[in-house]
Amino acid sequence: MSDGKVGTVGWMDMTTTDAVRIGDFYADVVGFRVRATDMGGYEDFTLIAPDSGAAVAGVCHARGANAAFPRGWIPYFIVDNLNKSIDNCRALGGSIVVDVTAYGDGRYCVIQDPEGTPAALYQP
Repeated sequence: MSDGKVGTVGWMDMTTTDAVRIGDFYADVVGFRVRATDMGGYEDFTLIAPDSGAAVAGVCHARGANAAFPRGWIPYFIVDNLNKSIDNCRALGGSIVVDVTAYGDGRYCVIQDPEGTPAALYQP
């Protein structure tokens, strides 16, 4: 997860029922290299840019820590104050799909906007 600037996309994750197939799909279509990550009994995957070697996105099985995540791509938007962003989300008709979770030196949650589109909010 990037510790980038507020308002930028710090990471992208795909949650799916078949991370192996979807990781291979994006490797073949886009040209990513795929690196496995042990999740304790199964593997999720990191997509690696072929030229820079940078980790650019994750492809995750819809189980374990990701069991409650919506299926599909989820951008992680960097926010300055996660609690304030959650309050604003709710006040504007959005909802929280995955409660606040610690990750590394930060915290995130997954929201849905008033149209039902998922996104994550991440505060480094």
